Amino acid sequence: MPVLGYTLSSEEFGPRALVAQARLAEEIGIEFAMISDHYHPWTERQGESPFVWTVLGGIAQATERLRVGTGVTCPTVRIHPAIVAQAAASTAAAFGGNRFFLGVGSGELLNEHVLGDAWPEPALRIEMLREAIGIIRQLWAGGSVAYHGDYYDVEEARLFTRPEYPPDLLVAATGPTSARVAADLGDGLVGIAPSPGLIETYHAQGGSGPRFGQIHCCYDAEADVARKRALECWPNAGLPGNLMTEIKTTEQFDAVSELVREEHLGHVVVGPDPETYLEAIQKYADAGYDHLWLHQIGPDQETFLRFLEREILPVASA
Repeated sequence: MPVLGYTLSSEEFGPRALVAQARLAEEIGIEFAMISDHYHPWTERQGESPFVWTVLGGIAQATERLRVGTGVTCPTVRIHPAIVAQAAASTAAAFGGNRFFLGVGSGELLNEHVLGDAWPEPALRIEMLREAIGIIRQLWAGGSVAYHGDYYDVEEARLFTRPEYPPDLLVAATGPTSARVAADLGDGLVGIAPSPGLIETYHAQGGSGPRFGQIHCCYDAEADVARKRALECWPNAGLPGNLMTEIKTTEQFDAVSELVREEHLGHVVVGPDPETYLEAIQKYADAGYDHLWLHQIGPDQETFLRFLEREILPVASA
């Protein structure tokens, strides 16, 4: 059974709520959490999007054992990789040990357009990500870094606050190209679907680190209520992947989400039956994932966490 984690959904909650959720997740025995790093929520109804690095500082002080990672940070357009390197190093120092890890990806237009920079085509975004990862690792290694590449310049930069050991760096992958980047440059892979081919590509390229996957859930005592809430609060789960990276604003996401129906959210686990959650977890395990973080859609996070404590974690740890 994979290691189970929890989603800190910064599209749906503000800083204080996220810190409280992290503390409760640790209390019930969750081993890790992933927190989203967005400038905007997907839809207007989701309603939040705090600066992730501020929230992480609060979580570092409010927890003692929980591992937390960004799921995921784009270090290429909105934020220069040298700044991401500093933010991640300081955050890892605040958490201590190996409790913080950095997840990175090639980003979505929704979050990366805000400074007015051009949105590169997918192949170029991957090349920028490769270069950004190299800069981050150079700065984490210590000493003064001077770098002039195809996409970024760094002039005599040095991180004076660094953790004892650099944090693990995981790379988000949605297809074979990004899976190869994860294998070449990452300490692990972050995926969003139980596709065995993705993990096979990762391993074939020499990747040997942990594989993290996310499962969207909506727990409620009534499955029909949960299904309606999932559609209302997280319709973006029903949109194809290419749209997720190319839509620019929450208003546009709201408009296109009008086309999403309940049947488009068939991959979202809903209702009160523990077996449906365990079956979804097993599906990811069969695809090669060894870490899974569960995202409870909607406002009632504590009831979901207590459900995990009572029904899911005992089975997962057996």
